[in-house]
Amino acid sequence: MKKIIAVIDGLKYSDSSTEYAVHIAKQTGSHLVGVFLDDFTYHSYKIYELVDGRGFVNEEKMARLQKSDEQAREEATQQFSKACEEAGVNYAVHHDRNIAIHELLHESIFADLLVIESKETLTHYEEKLPTRFIRDLLSEVQCPVLVVPKKFTPFEKAVLLYDGEAASVYAIKAFSYLFAGLPELKVEVVSVKAIEDTLHVPDNHLMKEFMKRHFPKAVFTVLRGEAENRIVSDLKNNKEQLMVVLGAYNRGMVSRWFRHSMADILMEELNKPLFIPHHS
Repeated sequence: MKKIIAVIDGLKYSDSSTEYAVHIAKQTGSHLVGVFLDDFTYHSYKIYELVDGRGFVNEEKMARLQKSDEQAREEATQQFSKACEEAGVNYAVHHDRNIAIHELLHESIFADLLVIESKETLTHYEEKLPTRFIRDLLSEVQCPVLVVPKKFTPFEKAVLLYDGEAASVYAIKAFSYLFAGLPELKVEVVSVKAIEDTLHVPDNHLMKEFMKRHFPKAVFTVLRGEAENRIVSDLKNNKEQLMVVLGAYNRGMVSRWFRHSMADILMEELNKPLFIPHHS
């Protein structure tokens, strides 16, 4: 891995995004870019707050609030820079001032990994997970994404979710290419099968042959039951510090109205980093 981008909202600074990105950049010797989404349409204040009793915009108040936003964004930049310097990480800062999602998708073309907090909205409002901004990002992003929880915890093990489909193998490939420099990381491949099926891993010979070349010490676990419920339950009960690797978030917009992806469910139910590559 050579280049990581950490997504930063300068008005709602995420310690977690910075800490995960700095931690991974230091472990892998990667260049880290703090992408500050200073969208010109996004402010800390709401427009109606500027209107006085006569229905006019209070220009003095608007100038004061804009100055406050500028200061907050500058402080966020300094905080990010300080974290990188203290960790000895090579870094840069980008200030993207146009529409946030468009700027970020463009930045992702030129990155190996994007790190973002799961609660990111780039709005004034709190939203249920996954937020609209995260959904839009995962649907169109051009590099793998690490969606991280609010609190940073160094991961010591990767759980690779494998269902026999190409997307899950693609996710494992992407993870292996980017995190090959972490030899101490424990790896477990988890599959779920119906009660009446055998306990063999899907494409057993091919998958184990593949994993032997990428993660020779990986262990395989086959669970029984309904996949979504069993995976959530198993991961919730796991007390290890995990990163979860799962298949691409690549269904069309219409179908996502009717069925949540596994990524959606894990963002809602777990408090662990999720590694999600885009596979079209």
